[in-house]
Amino acid sequence: MARPWWRRRPARSLWQRARQVADGVNLPEPFDAEDFVAGLAAERGRPIELMPVSAPEGAPCGLLMSTERADYILYPTNTTALHRRHILLHEVGHLLCGHVGSDGHTAGADSVAIDAAAGRQLMPNLSPELVRRVLGRTTYSEVEEREAELVASLLAQRVVRPAEPREPAPALPEGVRRFDSLFGRRTP
Repeated sequence: MARPWWRRRPARSLWQRARQVADGVNLPEPFDAEDFVAGLAAERGRPIELMPVSAPEGAPCGLLMSTERADYILYPTNTTALHRRHILLHEVGHLLCGHVGSDGHTAGADSVAIDAAAGRQLMPNLSPELVRRVLGRTTYSEVEEREAELVASLLAQRVVRPAEPREPAPALPEGVRRFDSLFGRRTP
């Protein structure tokens, strides 16, 4: 009988790498997306711009574009705050993991092709040439998507449950402790 996917060595090393990346991230408390991105940009020595967009149906949930000048994270305004935060953390996961497209530039449309009209609607302030160049790149590999998703989930867990609670936490039910253990977090 084959081992389940989560017990295979590549999956385990993916989790270990994602955990290592997520553990190296400083999160503001309380979490604020703009403060988080400003701190990350300062650490990296490279601007990161958040660009809210009204995403048309069929467009990716989020988008990371890197140019010579800055990194741009596009996120939809027409979704919940919780979903926007996860999208931000996912795209940041790509940055932190150093994911690059097949041409060697960091960028990706997260497995969804966008036509030129949707690109103009999503990014009206960027030149059409830049939009075509970025959106024409190959999307991230499945492994890179999984890694960015794991980093986002690990960071989101820390946002919800800060590492150092200010007051003693109540005892957690067994089901919550088992769920936390899936993400490598030890609970009392």
